[in-house]
Order: sequence, then structure tokens, then C-alpha cells
Amino acid sequence: MIRSLPLARLAIGLTALAAVVVTAPPSSAVPAVPLADTCWATHYGPIPPGSYTASGEIFDNNADTAATSLSRDPQLPFNTRVKVTNNANGASLVVRINDRGTFTQTPQEPKCLDLTDGAFQRLGGVIDPDQGHIEVTEEVLP
Repeated sequence: MIRSLPLARLAIGLTALAAVVVTAPPSSAVPAVPLADTCWATHYGPIPPGSYTASGEIFDNNADTAATSLSRDPQLPFNTRVKVTNNANGASLVVRINDRGTFTQTPQEPKCLDLTDGAFQRLGGVIDPDQGHIEVTEEVLP
């Protein structure tokens, strides 16, 4: 009887632990970010062929992909899908996050995404150093 007491305590403890794990709310893989946020989208500009993104993919300047700002908190995880809508013309497309940008996001310059040149142009952006950003609404998709 004395030896079965520690086993009984262990069984009760494991049962309690299992109940906590089963009833814990599920965690989301995507961090909590605003469902829709207005900000500036920029474009990469010239990138040497064969360059790699921060996720390890070979960079394709015509793909519907983007970098998210390193100053953004919380970061968007790689492979997050984001619907991007140009506020000036209503054009939209879905990009996939596969890179991190070194650009900063400030209240004066709320840069949120660095789009490939192809995605930037499909949204109606002009590849020009003086007009290198467009105001967009970004929506993180599930």
C-alpha cells in the first residue's frame, strides 16, 4: 500500500496535466496584426540574378512575393499570404512573404512591404526612384 501511494500521486498529476493541455486555447501561427492596415509599399529595385531571400529562396523579381520590414512588430512569418490593394486605383493581388527588409517603418514613412518589381508594377506602381512607393491597404490572410 505504501508503494502505491507515489504511483497514485503520479497518476493524478498526469491527469491534471492532460486536462490543462486539452483545454488550452489553440495558438495561431500568424501573429496578431491588424486585419487591414494602410501603409506604403515599396519595390526592391535592381537585385543581382541568383540572389537569395532571407527564407533561402532564389529571388525572382517578377514573382508575387514581398519582404516585410525588420522594424515591424510583430514580424510576419515566412509564407504568410497578404492581400495588397493599391488605394489609388483599387488594383489588388496576393503576395507571399519570403524575405525580410532592412527598411524602417515610421509614422512619417509607414513602409510595410517591399514588393518585387513585377508585383509593384501589377499594382500600378511606377519603377522610378522618385515615385518608389504606393499607398496600399494590406490584409493578412488566414
